Amino acid sequence: MEVKLDKWHKCQIDIKVLKELSTKSDLKGLQHVSVFFGLLIISGLLAYQTWGTWWSAFWFLIYGNIYCFANPLWHETGHKTAFKSKFLNEFFYYISSYLANFEPTRWRYTHFIHHGNTYSTENPFDYEIEYGNNLKETPKNLLINLIPFMEIVFFKRSVAYEIILHALGIKTKVMQNGIPENKQAKAIFYSRVYVAIWLAIILWSILSASWLPVLFFLLPKYYGRTLHKFVSFTQHAGLARNIKDHRLTTREMYLNPILSFLYWKMEYHLTHHMFPTVPSYNLDKLHHHIKDQLPRTNEGLIDAYKEIIPTIMKQSKDEDYFLKKDIPQLQNV
Repeated sequence: MEVKLDKWHKCQIDIKVLKELSTKSDLKGLQHVSVFFGLLIISGLLAYQTWGTWWSAFWFLIYGNIYCFANPLWHETGHKTAFKSKFLNEFFYYISSYLANFEPTRWRYTHFIHHGNTYSTENPFDYEIEYGNNLKETPKNLLINLIPFMEIVFFKRSVAYEIILHALGIKTKVMQNGIPENKQAKAIFYSRVYVAIWLAIILWSILSASWLPVLFFLLPKYYGRTLHKFVSFTQHAGLARNIKDHRLTTREMYLNPILSFLYWKMEYHLTHHMFPTVPSYNLDKLHHHIKDQLPRTNEGLIDAYKEIIPTIMKQSKDEDYFLKKDIPQLQNV
């Protein structure tokens, strides 16, 4: 099981097939974002129309959970694969960055590091693993991620706290290690823009004597986080670290059509890491071309968590432990 590679392993695939599946489409991207924002607007209108009743709490919960799936939109536009158009990718990248509570400069560069050094505890350090590299705290971090408003309770663990530090001109470790020096001023600038927007929303709520502005535009990322976090936590949880083989560090699973849509097909996460230039709407097709070279694909979230929960509990006591994936053709690695 000890696999040490100088470069990332890639599964074999016909170059013509890969080229075809790498083709980007503005139409498919616009169809996706239209449905996504349509669902967001409809649930938001229902929350507004039922304001003052218990139905409003229900619709805000729906609205918030859809809102938090702006994270996969940020991800896809960050890879410049959501659309063929550079303008559309950048336009929706900045919108989804705000919705996901991600300062766009910081996350553009750390995501590049994440792909080149997935789950790395060494230099360069992977700052994007959602549950952190301290495996002893993984079960606690999972609960913080899943329970609404818990990120406010543990605010110093949040990306919002990082943004505030950057807005104050404080250069955190992630800024020093992950963002090029000539781009750090840009990260500070956008952090200040974010803080200004947050303060403006809070002032709007105070002046209007209404919770609605903060419920619609500031707090969804805190009360609607559960479903997205439950899905995205599966990406690397419990798997090997510091190994250049995505088959050992990244999880592949199948989801129902609704979750797959909201998640931009990132359930094919191993396939995405191996071929990051392939648009999300082609990942399922690519997966079926290479699945015989991959470990067993998890049959949904329950199947994934059946292996994740026992593993992270063991890792909380033994940080050297990880889930060993059986991969085909290991002798050819």
